[in-house]
Amino acid sequence: MLYRENGQFKTSYRADQQIFPIAQDRLAIGIILAIAFIAVPMLASDYIFRAILIPFVIMALAALGVNILVGYCGQISLGSGAFMAVGAYGAYNFFVRFPGMPLIPALILGGLCATFFGILFGLPSLRVKGLYLAVATLAAQFFSDWMFLRIKWFTNNSDSGSVSVTNLQVLGMPIESATSKYLFCLAILVVVALLAKNLVRGAIGREWMAIRDMDVAAAVIGIRPMYAKLSAFAVSSFIVGMAGALWAFVHLGAWEPAAFSVEVSFRLLFMVIIGGLGSIMGGFFGAAFIVVLPIVLNQFLPAFMGLFGIEVSTAGVSHAELMIFGALIVWFLIVEPHGLAKLWSTAKQKLRLWPFPH
Repeated sequence: MLYRENGQFKTSYRADQQIFPIAQDRLAIGIILAIAFIAVPMLASDYIFRAILIPFVIMALAALGVNILVGYCGQISLGSGAFMAVGAYGAYNFFVRFPGMPLIPALILGGLCATFFGILFGLPSLRVKGLYLAVATLAAQFFSDWMFLRIKWFTNNSDSGSVSVTNLQVLGMPIESATSKYLFCLAILVVVALLAKNLVRGAIGREWMAIRDMDVAAAVIGIRPMYAKLSAFAVSSFIVGMAGALWAFVHLGAWEPAAFSVEVSFRLLFMVIIGGLGSIMGGFFGAAFIVVLPIVLNQFLPAFMGLFGIEVSTAGVSHAELMIFGALIVWFLIVEPHGLAKLWSTAKQKLRLWPFPH
């Protein structure tokens, strides 16, 4: 019989190796999924879907991919926006050049295009790391901007690089309303998050973390740095590429290369740092914070400062947003590197002390 420190016993190794081995965790995840899939579509308005929920779900997916590379493998990347762009334009070309191409296979193929692109620009990680690797991945951002603006084939001969998609369907069901778009993106997020959670718990996830902690020691004990680093780039790029395709197809509908600028890369990195490095939940917390904070500031900061007779302009709100982001990034890098996910972990530990039938 196996014993766990929270008092819950497992009678087999299979039970102990579940993705969510703690009963309270399974209950919490079940409640969250029920709220997300049932309660939210019944209560939320179109504005909430389009302005908050759909961007949050897609950005959480992208942040999850970035966290695999940065948080679990320790490879700093500033090219996430480029991987999103490759996924978006790759899916677009498969979707429009092959009549009758279903939406989901097009998204997967777009993710595979981003995978090959990520492996190509991940090759410098075999020789350099730290700031030098960040600069190398930043080159992917500038290269993708040039490629989609100058090579007209990728944009179906569009002069401006702007493209659009219409008539999205899944299994004959149209993806047009805000609710259907939200549920479609949420379903993909849940599937990918469960797969990623299982992946980081396995042998390949342990290899990534060993490379992150000390790559020389990892090589000494038999871990192949080339395989570990490139596999992290491949998995991360695939997830980020799918998120880019969803962002373009579902959220934007029509887009151009500027939609995946270097600012997107920095925002994704901020999500990972604020949410928590090396944590699947960190991507969700970081995405929620980055997406919701600007809306909250726009709605409440002018009214709050008005109570003290201070008028805040739109530019002032934007500056406040940047200052808050900067302060939090410094705090979570220096004081608490595990980000908001640390608060979630502490809350879970306290909940596990409550009496619970098992």
